[in-house]
Amino acid sequence: MKKYILCFLCAVLAFLTAFFNVFGSADTALTDILYHKPTGVNNKIRIIKIDEKTLNRYGEFTDWDRGIYADLVEALCVSEEVRPAVIGFDILFSSDMNEESDKRFAEVCGKYDNVVCGFGYVFSKKIVEAEDGTLYENPMHVSDVVIPYEALRNATTQGFVTALLDESEGFIRKAFIYFDEENGERKRSFSSEIYEKYMESLGLEPEYKTDDYALTLRYSGGVSAYENISLCDVLDGNIDAKAFDDCIVLVGAYAPGMMDAYYVPVDRGQQMYGVEIHANTIQAFLEGKHLSELPSWLDGIIAAVIAALLVLVCDKLSIILVVVVCCGTAVLKLIAGGLVFNGGYIWDNLTVPVVSVIIAIYFVGLHYYKARAAKMSIEKAFSKYVAPQVVKEIAKSGTYEIKLGGENRNIAVLFVDIRGFTPLSESLEPEQVVDILNSYLELTTSCIFRHGGTLDKFIGDATMAVFNAPFDTEDYVYKAVLAAWDIVEGGNKIEEQFVERYGKHVGFGVGVNCGPAVVGNIGCDFRMDYTAIGDTVNTAARLEANAPRGTVYISDSVYEQVKDRITVEEVGEIPLKGKSKGVFVYSVTGINEADK
Repeated sequence: MKKYILCFLCAVLAFLTAFFNVFGSADTALTDILYHKPTGVNNKIRIIKIDEKTLNRYGEFTDWDRGIYADLVEALCVSEEVRPAVIGFDILFSSDMNEESDKRFAEVCGKYDNVVCGFGYVFSKKIVEAEDGTLYENPMHVSDVVIPYEALRNATTQGFVTALLDESEGFIRKAFIYFDEENGERKRSFSSEIYEKYMESLGLEPEYKTDDYALTLRYSGGVSAYENISLCDVLDGNIDAKAFDDCIVLVGAYAPGMMDAYYVPVDRGQQMYGVEIHANTIQAFLEGKHLSELPSWLDGIIAAVIAALLVLVCDKLSIILVVVVCCGTAVLKLIAGGLVFNGGYIWDNLTVPVVSVIIAIYFVGLHYYKARAAKMSIEKAFSKYVAPQVVKEIAKSGTYEIKLGGENRNIAVLFVDIRGFTPLSESLEPEQVVDILNSYLELTTSCIFRHGGTLDKFIGDATMAVFNAPFDTEDYVYKAVLAAWDIVEGGNKIEEQFVERYGKHVGFGVGVNCGPAVVGNIGCDFRMDYTAIGDTVNTAARLEANAPRGTVYISDSVYEQVKDRITVEEVGEIPLKGKSKGVFVYSVTGINEADK
């Protein structure tokens, strides 16, 4: 159930993020960087640039005599057979300057009838009233129009050169096709006028592939990609006029000081001159290359479906596969974004990668949390009866599974018991009995843990421990004997305290045996104990029962494995309850110090 709730929440999050375009400019920047690459310029579009070289030749641009432009048109249009299809001046010839040169420029333009000049709108925001009486803000209220001087206006076609800037970033992503003035008159943009004039020269009908007043540009060329020639080189005759025959020739600013440069999606971070943007726009019109945005609801549904599927898939995977699948999904989404972009569409590219990363982080965190919880569960389960160093190893490996069932293992089993505990407890106060018992249990537990044993259980005043379970322990038989010997020696020391405190003698009998046994969790799902069962265990218990106070009894199987490192006295074969054959027993008298 939790999985499906998470699936639903992630889907909703992804849908809303994509639908409302939460990442906005970040997503747009990613699209620019990954996909908005130049695709190749149209060689029929050429730029004559007013660059530093030209400015150094003719002086300050605002002081130019318009005879320069008249000379340029005549240098390009050498005859009816050799001339550009269209000449577009991305320049505002807004006022009279020199009557004679102004007139000449207008006459030359009228003579060839292939010139398009620019004019400019000055937009401002204004509160206006709609037909239904409601008020709204019109961001493109025309507060002024900068038009060419009258003679030139009568001799040429004009289109407005005003740029359509992205308000959030100041980039030019869209281009005007037309603009409807408040009086209802429709004006075409500079680029669309040139496009239509060029199509007319080819005998073709213009087609914009959209009914909107503007289109989102798919830039074909980057900064300085279109062939560009200095205006002064053309006037000097350094360029053959045939180079411009039947071409679209754009004339415009190409110098930093002329304040006609803008940021664009291609070559992000660099500015492109306005005349180059017009060149890209015209090529977009010619080739029908523009971008359309997918509907927000479709963006949202795509993101939601991917997010939901990711959650369902990752719920069953390992950490490594979760990371691989989520990263792969993000990469595939970005690759798909490129294919969609090349098909002429823009969609939300950032939501799916971000949601994929969030899902990956969630599942990695969940895996970590579960592993941590399992580790703590193992530590808690074993800390009560396994030596601390063994608990650390179990938690470190994280491979032990707590479940019902056992396994056959070779182990050493240690039993220890207080001799005469029942009559002792009857002669003392309850508090005194508890004090003795706690001291005894603390001693036995510390000795068992110190030598890597597993504390199996307390049985009244008896203690049972196993060695070499649940994990393999090196030299486990010898370590069991060491633990038994330490218990006896420790018992002798605390006995003195009990004599002084209570006037009672307390001693321990210990038995150690080794051999095969069934070891594991015995019980039921809600209550289980880790223990060992079998004849090996029973024999160890019988050895302890026969051991006098302060004595460690070991079986012959134990003795055979440790005889070179301990000293013993032979006790002989003793009968054990429940066994048809006796066991040969040894009493440990010492541990070789060199082997300790």
